Amino acid sequence: MILRLLAAAVLALAASPALAAVTATATSPDKVLSVTVTTDNDGQPTYSVSRLGRPVVAPSKLGFILVDAPKLQRNFEVTDQKTRSVDETWDLPWGERKSVRNRFNELRVTLVEKTPLHRRLDVVFRLYDDGLGFRYEFPEQPNLKTARIGEELTEFSLVDEATAWWIPAYEWNREEYLYNTTPVEEVSVAQTPMTLRTKDGLHVSIHEASLVDYAGMNLARAQDRRFKASLTPGIGEAKVERALPFPTPWRTLQIADSAGGLVTSSLILNLNDPNKLGDVSWIKPMKYVGVWWEMHLDHKTWGSGPKHGATNDNVIRHIDFAAKHGLGGVLVEGWNKGWDGAWFADGSEFSFTESYPDFDLAKLTDYARKKGVVLIGHHETAGNTVVYERQMDAAFDLYKSVGVPAVKTGYVADAGGAQVTGVDGKVHFAWHEGQAMAQHHLRVLEAAAKRQIAINAHEPIKDTGLRRTYPNWISREGARGMEFSAWGQPGNPPEHEANLVFTRLLAGPMDYTPGIFGMKTKAPDGVATTWAKQLALYVVIYSPIQMAADLLENYEANPKPFKFIEDVPVDWADTRVVNGEIGDFVTIVRKDRKSDDWYLGAISDEQGRVLSAPLSFLDPGRKYRAEIYRDGDKADWKTAPQDIVIETREVTAADVLELKLAPGGGQAIRFVALGKR
Repeated sequence: MILRLLAAAVLALAASPALAAVTATATSPDKVLSVTVTTDNDGQPTYSVSRLGRPVVAPSKLGFILVDAPKLQRNFEVTDQKTRSVDETWDLPWGERKSVRNRFNELRVTLVEKTPLHRRLDVVFRLYDDGLGFRYEFPEQPNLKTARIGEELTEFSLVDEATAWWIPAYEWNREEYLYNTTPVEEVSVAQTPMTLRTKDGLHVSIHEASLVDYAGMNLARAQDRRFKASLTPGIGEAKVERALPFPTPWRTLQIADSAGGLVTSSLILNLNDPNKLGDVSWIKPMKYVGVWWEMHLDHKTWGSGPKHGATNDNVIRHIDFAAKHGLGGVLVEGWNKGWDGAWFADGSEFSFTESYPDFDLAKLTDYARKKGVVLIGHHETAGNTVVYERQMDAAFDLYKSVGVPAVKTGYVADAGGAQVTGVDGKVHFAWHEGQAMAQHHLRVLEAAAKRQIAINAHEPIKDTGLRRTYPNWISREGARGMEFSAWGQPGNPPEHEANLVFTRLLAGPMDYTPGIFGMKTKAPDGVATTWAKQLALYVVIYSPIQMAADLLENYEANPKPFKFIEDVPVDWADTRVVNGEIGDFVTIVRKDRKSDDWYLGAISDEQGRVLSAPLSFLDPGRKYRAEIYRDGDKADWKTAPQDIVIETREVTAADVLELKLAPGGGQAIRFVALGKR
């Protein structure tokens, strides 16, 4: 009898709610998204996400593998949970819109090990109605002084079948790949952002925000639709080494009913810290031409010699053109010593203060200043940060002294081939998205900011919204740019830009360098767009520093279509997506910050399309002059890319335009506000 009573008491105790795993939950402000955090029977923490009551992410693991201590994975219990709400608005000094609303509910879950180490880990979730971010925070604690992370155990276990748009990770050409479109079960190891569309039409993008002093995250498919974080390797045994306390980057999920909802989300920006630089009125968005495309076409060379591009005469020609057409800057590549010989992935011979004899920096910047134009500097490092950092301060001082306000940096080296200095003082080879390179890019930004210089990084670490914290990180490459249409085998196909809008560009601005009229190149298909699409790209692909990339003679011979490039702004008060499907087409409208004018850009893939564009974004009751640059009746990217029609008509917010796009085509429209509002 006594034994039966004891057994019953044990069973009752086991079933007691007091011993059940604690579950923490939170919802977004309008209860669109919800997250649940709990621990399983082994004390493994997991999270799950639902949207409008429907599961999107099934229970997915959280935790870390450490290289010098037991895993931070099991034997955890939820010891505390806190919530708070924020609803604020902040202004972008430059960007796709003037102001951003930052409205979220936050859940902080404290996890403590039940083992004698009693190590603690906080997981913080911020829930917006269009997505969420979560990160780990390592507080100061007695039994963990330095986290030497071998891997994150973070998972994303997707519930529904989906199509994925992705590029491979850990390949030699960094981020410069064409996008795969496959069932999600066919993804191998993907870079982020990775974009998904479920069979029911829900759109999801997985990425990260605020990548600071940490390794970039890739996504490795573990099984079926379950992905786990795959941190970029470091230069030692650990992929990340940080002294406590510190937070990780945010792991992000943007979630929307439409593809356009991903584009208009401000989630990535909102999850970054506010501006650390103070007054940044010295950052000037601009359009520019440059000594650049002619090298990609083999008309000129970066190195010295009879075809050298960065000569005084050639640069003056570009300055005169920019001044005549109201363009703000001239990029000059190949001006400095070090381009002769095998510089690729080496960079040991680069000087960032010494120019070739036929290039006079002081003379040219002075000439440009008198014309109302600035030179845009160029620092190609070949991935050799060791050589660059030795000269960086002197190089920025030189540019500051002559009035160069922006610098295009470059890291042309195979993935895993960047060179960095380790804490041991030795030179190590590193991945472009490893912790050492994350540290390097911030050193560059901070050094440049001291001289009021903006940075446009090519072959960069991925964009994670740090332009909010460091507004002088004005743009970057980080994808397959226009130069592949000059010499790529293959070049960029007609669908490429419609893929970029919903993948790479969700992370932030891209210096894609549009505006090509000379369509025959070394790439098999040349430039696989129409002229009208090249113009539309100035609206569709956002960057506050936009290049008119073609040869000057092509613009001089075609002043009528070039006028759109002259007119289109690069800094916007508002941005909206009229329609779009990933990889197929998109129509984006943006409002100029300095006027009441709006601009529209629509692009298609290899198929011709007719799209409907309601003009309800215009001010009601006001008339506008629509300056239309559209594909002609015979336009086709293969046979007649130059067939363009330029016309005007009067419109109002009540009108609906029919946009006829040729195969590989597009349409660009300037809406000039007439009269007073």
